[in-house]
Amino acid sequence: MATTETKTKKPKTKAAVVKVAKSSKTIKIPKVSAKKDKEKVILRIRVRAYESKILDSSVKQIIDTAVRHDAVIVGPVPLPTEIKKYTVNRSPFIYKNTREQFEIRVHKRLIDIINPNGKTIEALTNLSLPSGVDIDVKML
Repeated sequence: MATTETKTKKPKTKAAVVKVAKSSKTIKIPKVSAKKDKEKVILRIRVRAYESKILDSSVKQIIDTAVRHDAVIVGPVPLPTEIKKYTVNRSPFIYKNTREQFEIRVHKRLIDIINPNGKTIEALTNLSLPSGVDIDVKML
């Protein structure tokens, strides 16, 4: 009678191989990654506006406020401009085939503040920015 052996797959885990001094046995000890005591807290700020000059001035104001309170800043990262196009008839009757096109451009920037302290967050909430600038703040 022929015997068939089935091969079993060994799980792929990273393990350190340690040899015991007096015996020829090897012991596999799985590696455990050491977690940092302090988790990284990121304050993600998305700024949106219709005019790019007003947007850049308000982003500069946010960055200056964060730098004043010794915060680590990543950005500003320019995100793609969102363009909404609208096409309408010029006239409903005689010149029906002529059309007008309008567009709205929304410029966006992204700023990350890494490990902000309480003074930084308080200063950013008390910041007065020009009208027409929309801000979304998330804690990651």
